Amino acid sequence: MADVNTIRTSAGSRTAAIDQGLRAHMNKVYGTMSVGMLITFAAAWAISGLAVTSDPANATMALREGQYLTGLGQALYASPLKWVVMFAPLAMVFAFSAMINKMSAATAQIMFYAFAFVMGLSISSIFLVFTGASIIQVFLITSIAFAGLSIYGYTTKKDISGWGSFLIMGVIGLIAASIINIFLASSALTFAISAIGVLIFAGLTAYDTQRIKTDYVAHAQHGDTEWLGKSAIMGALSLYLNFINMFMMLLQLFGNRE
Repeated sequence: MADVNTIRTSAGSRTAAIDQGLRAHMNKVYGTMSVGMLITFAAAWAISGLAVTSDPANATMALREGQYLTGLGQALYASPLKWVVMFAPLAMVFAFSAMINKMSAATAQIMFYAFAFVMGLSISSIFLVFTGASIIQVFLITSIAFAGLSIYGYTTKKDISGWGSFLIMGVIGLIAASIINIFLASSALTFAISAIGVLIFAGLTAYDTQRIKTDYVAHAQHGDTEWLGKSAIMGALSLYLNFINMFMMLLQLFGNRE
């Protein structure tokens, strides 16, 4: 007959190992996300700098008084290529999700960083539209809100998995409304999309954090290290998208324009 103390010790050791592994897993998720964010904003800043010039001799068209678009800027923001740049991140997310099971964890990480660069290219126009001070201010606000929401999702004892289907439907609605508003150019609809979008991505931040945690606990017991490695990348992608979307929508609401 098995000794009860031995069973308890074994169970306690297994629980401690899972807790330690969970901390390492979440550190990898947040670390990967942070590197992706750094790549995105560095790429956006660098590309916007190459897209604008103050020298009319090297310009192709005027942006505003004293500022002109270079050939690169015109291609990115004032030619049909802008549609490719705009929708490339969305296409990459769908492709990434469809191919993740066929990738190794290392390949998935490289793909995530490539996606982060393309996202930087896609949002680089914020440095032409909004003041640098307001971009920094909104980034800090988003960071504080994101941290609080993610901590809530990680620590709450309440099961918020039921939020998932509602929030995903909300995201689909936002995408559809955003595409329609490209042609309508309605300021009222832009405001509504941004305000509702902040709430949806705030909820997704808490939801995704809890999901990443519960998925790890469920799979760690089976020792599926390859799955866990890819799960960390996908978790980083989910939280990254929540942060970027919340940032962009807060910027639309509160950013000061040039």
